[in-house]
Amino acid sequence: MNGIQKATRIAIISIPVAILIFILKYLAYYLTGSIALYSDAFESIVNVIATIAVVYVIWFSIKPADDNHPFGHHKAEYFSAVLEGALIIFAALLIIHQAWIALKHPCILDKPLLGLAINLTASSINSLWAYILIRNGKKYRSPALEADGRHFMTDVVSSAGIFTGLVATIWTGWPILDPLIAIIVAMHILWQGWKIIKNSIQGLMDVGVEVEEIMRIHNIISAHAKGTIEVHDLRTRIAGRIIFIEFHLVVPAAMTVSHAHTICDYIEHALQNEIKNARVLIHIEPEDEAKLSLA
Repeated sequence: MNGIQKATRIAIISIPVAILIFILKYLAYYLTGSIALYSDAFESIVNVIATIAVVYVIWFSIKPADDNHPFGHHKAEYFSAVLEGALIIFAALLIIHQAWIALKHPCILDKPLLGLAINLTASSINSLWAYILIRNGKKYRSPALEADGRHFMTDVVSSAGIFTGLVATIWTGWPILDPLIAIIVAMHILWQGWKIIKNSIQGLMDVGVEVEEIMRIHNIISAHAKGTIEVHDLRTRIAGRIIFIEFHLVVPAAMTVSHAHTICDYIEHALQNEIKNARVLIHIEPEDEAKLSLA
């Protein structure tokens, strides 16, 4: 089973996990009537919707290149991440609306300890699954899977804040703390939603790899470019799990096309062995195109 098949399988498993978490959190809200727990349950609905979207875009992103998409469909995953960020922000705004109403009419919680116990169980499942999603999203270079994991992790942080706040509500007997906690959690959710959207837009804008990775790529090229003069105009761009690498390779004027082609194949294979899912484009240039002095 290759990386993308594993990522797809993990995304599919996320759907029943998200549904289970939502059921537990809604049950906690139903038993207590807590607006803070309502906000937690509502965010879990967004998790379910977003997870279904992730499964679809991962499936779509592995479609082979065609006439209309000659470089493939890898960027589709970024659209899922943008959608997920937008849904998170939408959920946060609705939570703030509900909390504002509750601020005007605070009420005593029913069965708070049982509700907190159920919510804590859901959060434990959430935390474990978020870790699995983020780890595998990075491993298989899947922006959609990683964004889904960060969404789950946002849920974990929110739940931790809610748990702490509701314990304080029970201890102090101040029901107004419940909607105040919900608003604080909603602000955190807003921030996380914005970060997911921002990172996804960077991918859609053809962001390159980090400087350290550029240096590693340059070193790999240099180590396998024996007989050439120089490498320049090295550029990269990330499209989902694919890294596109292109550069100009200056060769001696006396070098044959066949020899230059062999060197290019050697460099390309080295890059693909060292950098997962690399796509390499090399432009051969004669020595008078060298940008460094040959003197």
